[in-house]
Amino acid sequence: MIQKPNTKPNNPNFSSGPCAKRPGWSIDALSDALTGRSHRSSEGKAKLKAVIENHREILGIPDDYKIGIVPASDTGAVEMAMWSILGAKPIDVFAWEAFGTDWLKDIRDHLKLADMHAYTAEYGYLPDMTQYDGNHDCVFAWNGTTSGVRVPNASWIPDDRAGITLCDATSAVFAYDMPWDKLDVTTWSWQKVLGGEAAHGMIVLSPRAVERLESYIPDRALPKIFRMTKGGQLNDAIFSGATINTPSMIAVEDCLDALSWVERTGGVQATIKRSHDNLKAIEKWVEGHDWVDFLATDPQTRSTTSVCLTLKGDVNIKDLVKLLDTENVAKDIASYRDAPSGLRIWCGATVETSDVTALLPWIEWAYNKNC
Repeated sequence: MIQKPNTKPNNPNFSSGPCAKRPGWSIDALSDALTGRSHRSSEGKAKLKAVIENHREILGIPDDYKIGIVPASDTGAVEMAMWSILGAKPIDVFAWEAFGTDWLKDIRDHLKLADMHAYTAEYGYLPDMTQYDGNHDCVFAWNGTTSGVRVPNASWIPDDRAGITLCDATSAVFAYDMPWDKLDVTTWSWQKVLGGEAAHGMIVLSPRAVERLESYIPDRALPKIFRMTKGGQLNDAIFSGATINTPSMIAVEDCLDALSWVERTGGVQATIKRSHDNLKAIEKWVEGHDWVDFLATDPQTRSTTSVCLTLKGDVNIKDLVKLLDTENVAKDIASYRDAPSGLRIWCGATVETSDVTALLPWIEWAYNKNC
């Protein structure tokens, strides 16, 4: 019988979204939030513009790319891009987990775009990304949050492509080096690697994406929150701090605090390393236990943020997860509802490696109690 561990993680929050707050966070971080004030006031616009420009500087986003804050988290950002841009060219869609599959279904069943080519893989695997035809548009997730499988690089995207690449990068930005020259539309939310509050999404447009928006008029109605153009031109106000709808200024303040933490930590290379170190701790532990393995079959495609594990034997995952929750060791680490049964441990930059290391013996203890 495995003895009950003595050391618990200092922070048991391993949820894959919303994710753990940055180390040292407290409610005091929000003391300067512009509550009770208009987001369209000069002070409100300044804070929103600071979110945009801080992202640009920290992530190295090119000066000629447009960055906007949009409604409805990453989901809203992806949907507004798909509804506004797709249809001008054939579309290659790559899906290997829940959210990529959602985008595929939306394109096929709701946008009803017939000239679509679907390239799919089962959970744990990555489709052959080299099937992408550079003359087509492309929709894909960089990091499969529900499967723990990511694209290892963007070498499969041609530099001389004629199509637009649309990348759902919500569990990837701040955890990997993003090749902006390969990405025409990139989306994410504050609630993932930054550990920020939910509700708002980010969208980044390359000059090629802007050209598409200004030259292509979709044959469908666009809700207000999806409209990025005005009078046939890009609505630049959206990309300078004038949001489409009312944002939470508390969430904005929290995002600014998270971005400040990234800078103090050492920038995006530091947050990349923090996520990588967390994965390494789990990889070392998995190597020493034959009853646990990664859902991602290829080490090169393993996510460093949403780490998904499978457990062998007759184990009740629900009871195991409940036990860890009751012990205040790990919150919300069951696999995604559509994914194979197992564990999903968030290892993004706001999670301390010492907490990951402290969690692992507890998983072994809970596994032995439930087998």
